[in-house]
Amino acid sequence: METCIDVVGMTKRYGALEAVRDVSFSVAAGEIFGLLGPNGAGKTTTIECILGLRQTDAGAITIGGIDAISHPEQAKERVGAQLQAATLQDKITPREALGFYASFYRQPARIEDLIERFGLREKADAPFISLSGGQKQRLFLALAFVNNPSLVVLDEPTAGLDPQSRRELHRIIRELRAAGRTVLVSTHHIEEAEALCDRIGIMDGGCLVAVASPAELIARAKAPSHVTVKTAHAIDPVALRALVGVVDVQPLDNGWNLGTTEVRQTVVELMRLLETSRNDLLDLQIFRPTLEDVFIELTGRKWARAVEEVQS
Repeated sequence: METCIDVVGMTKRYGALEAVRDVSFSVAAGEIFGLLGPNGAGKTTTIECILGLRQTDAGAITIGGIDAISHPEQAKERVGAQLQAATLQDKITPREALGFYASFYRQPARIEDLIERFGLREKADAPFISLSGGQKQRLFLALAFVNNPSLVVLDEPTAGLDPQSRRELHRIIRELRAAGRTVLVSTHHIEEAEALCDRIGIMDGGCLVAVASPAELIARAKAPSHVTVKTAHAIDPVALRALVGVVDVQPLDNGWNLGTTEVRQTVVELMRLLETSRNDLLDLQIFRPTLEDVFIELTGRKWARAVEEVQS
């Protein structure tokens, strides 16, 4: 598969602090690749180095076959970016902003096409200050496309958005992939990374600790799955502990939470147990390990604690 981005051994220091340490990964053309980690993990620094906004202290970066460190201007022609702290003048309109940014490029996209594509028609001639959070994000995404890039880089694009605006932005990002674009996105939202990205690089403390698809990362998790069961009559916990694969049994309201390493066999034997005892099943739910479980196993820290450590 053709590679759009190659990062090898990238390191960035700020004095004695190594914000990014020996980071290496590749992004395939037409892929949504996510950098996932709590704030302060090194995601933004990684993106800024790829975009040429910061100079690396070590390593190599290639974009579309171009050495982005030796030939930054050529590499930038292939890239569109939406940065986390983006803003515009209060009175500029989306149409004016798009026209201004398009004037920097030799073969820009058509302004009217961008306005239509990113749902800005209603606010095309309204001042920037009057736009909602979702409309501003769509405008910044449209600005990232004025040069018709093959690679789009998005740093925390859904930060501060309401759920509806977040879903809309996810739809647009998936459409970019369907159109053959490559998307590199950073996020600290675990659910967003799992739902949106083809592959994920988990970052913590400036290091890349794992790279794989969400399904592959979860499949590697050592944490057991959980089966919650509620029945018409009580079940003997000794019988539950004897089910194949069960490693933990915890009481719930009118039921039990079973930790298991063999979900299918546990459920089959549970159904046999209920049938034998003539007990009616009221509710059964299966919960697989999550990316948060993967993060805990890789770093030894809970996700919430990692976020709190950065914020403090």
